[in-house]
Amino acid sequence: KRLRGKKGNIQMYGQNLFEEIEKYSQKAGIIAATEPHDVIYAHDWMTFKAAIEAQKVSKKPLIVHIHSTEFDRTGGHGANQYVYDAELQGMKAASAVIAVSNFTKNKILQHYDVPAEKIHVVHNAVIPAPLHLARHKKKNKTVLYLGRITLQKGPEYFLYAAKKVLEHNPDTNFVMAGSGDMERRMIETAAGLGIAENVLFTGFLNEQKVHDAYRMADLYVMPSVSEPFGITALEAMINKTPVIISKQSGVSEVVSHCLKVDFWDVDKMADMILGVLEYPELGTTLKQNGNNEATNISWDNSAKRCLEVFAKIGVTNG
Repeated sequence: KRLRGKKGNIQMYGQNLFEEIEKYSQKAGIIAATEPHDVIYAHDWMTFKAAIEAQKVSKKPLIVHIHSTEFDRTGGHGANQYVYDAELQGMKAASAVIAVSNFTKNKILQHYDVPAEKIHVVHNAVIPAPLHLARHKKKNKTVLYLGRITLQKGPEYFLYAAKKVLEHNPDTNFVMAGSGDMERRMIETAAGLGIAENVLFTGFLNEQKVHDAYRMADLYVMPSVSEPFGITALEAMINKTPVIISKQSGVSEVVSHCLKVDFWDVDKMADMILGVLEYPELGTTLKQNGNNEATNISWDNSAKRCLEVFAKIGVTNG
């Protein structure tokens, strides 16, 4: 994109994301030289080069916060070297690394050769659900997938489990809410499995419709292949929806009032779905206890933990 100036066209944006990151990094160094600051705090790989440039100028301590790694996003297949290098350089340059779960910490230890004592786990949390929303009454049971439709989130395993559930209960409805690079493929997969009539693809949902989707569902399933945390599970729980989550997730470390399954075990996943749908007592127990559990997982506590990490490297909030 260009703007016309007195000396001709002025380029505003790079030709691709990596060019933008390099331009952003250069700006960060300039800002660090003029703006007073005590610490540099960077979130995920797109900001790490900028953080390093800022640190070169100001010599202030750097903390990087890892919400996801390239190995999570790609499932370990076809990782982008530029992204991996940016992650590695950021973590090596940092005085402290914050990971959103022990699951993520272990990924860092496995792939990035960062000392364990440098990594601090601060779990994510959830914002309370709006109080005015009502639950939707429906004739048939509904099972929800909500999130990006991409490799990391395991959408195909949701559909494979749906196929098995429908063999036992053909009136069950499945909703795949969200968008992503695998959306078209999942639509084709549903058709190929012969379950297209029972699967609704909603596309992207805004915040209001996300809460509506949770409260419409009788069950939420998060079948992620590699989930650093998984806030959607907590969102479902605060909306009083029973939850099944992948064991390959960070959120499984902080919740117990849900069902947990290996993402690849679609037989067991289907059995769990049927169990919740066919035994109301199980669903009610998960709903009530899960809601109580998730409500006590607050961002205030996460913020306090982050400040503790800041203090460990000599940065105080006073």
